[in-house]
Amino acid sequence: MKSSSLAGAIGTGSASSRERERERASASASASASVSSIKFRMPTKEKEKESLIPIHLDLDLDAHRYKDAFTWNPHDPDSLVLTFAKRTVKDLKLPPTFVSHISQSIQHQLAEFRSFGGQDMFIHEKIVPLKLDLRVNNTVVRDTFLWDISNFESDPEEFAVTLCNDLDVADPEVAPAIAVAIREQLYEIATQSVSAVKEAKLGKKGRRGYELSKGGNNALDVSRYFGSKGSGVIRKRKDWYMNGPTVDVLTNEEVGTLEELNSRFRRKLDEKEDSFLQG
Repeated sequence: MKSSSLAGAIGTGSASSRERERERASASASASASVSSIKFRMPTKEKEKESLIPIHLDLDLDAHRYKDAFTWNPHDPDSLVLTFAKRTVKDLKLPPTFVSHISQSIQHQLAEFRSFGGQDMFIHEKIVPLKLDLRVNNTVVRDTFLWDISNFESDPEEFAVTLCNDLDVADPEVAPAIAVAIREQLYEIATQSVSAVKEAKLGKKGRRGYELSKGGNNALDVSRYFGSKGSGVIRKRKDWYMNGPTVDVLTNEEVGTLEELNSRFRRKLDEKEDSFLQG
């Protein structure tokens, strides 16, 4: 797929990316910190012009575990949820009880998202750091980059494809996983912003503006992140490596070891939870 420039994201892994980062940081540092109130929304997917929200499923039933993360268009008919659940259970050969649990979990997350509809959120032109640390099959991707949360035309899916192309990631399942991880973080920031508006209306009437950082310290002081004002908000050369993306391809043995460790950790958590509930 052809790469394209991304207005929402600021990469840090190459010389050209660092140049774009410097230009964006300089512009942000000199701009005034204006605050505007808009209705709650998520970034649109550029090609389909649709809003996508992250859905996360982690179900453990009848000695089977189903874990997945994907995006969903909240404007799709609700009937598609049950269809998706039935198809998933059939394809993965899961017990029939999973159909209702998958459907209910998706519906619950969609209802939560829709509950924010029409509510106000404060948006600055803010640059925030987003982080990737995920494993998809045998591929591990780690990266830290900057994202302009005031640009709702940014496209996490296109950014993910471009990143995978730049890093020569062969697994086609990695790019969708990266896009989901980005949308999960953007969704959290957006809901925190809604909470910030509610707090401002309830307890800080008359105050003009409200810092988004109160909702979780996601907002980034660009000049501090890149250096002092005297440095022209340009990252020092010795620090360039810090936010470079890394990709590791694990062997099947290494994947098996990780999954066994995760399974042990999960069992210990379950045992502690059972012990707590039993008193």
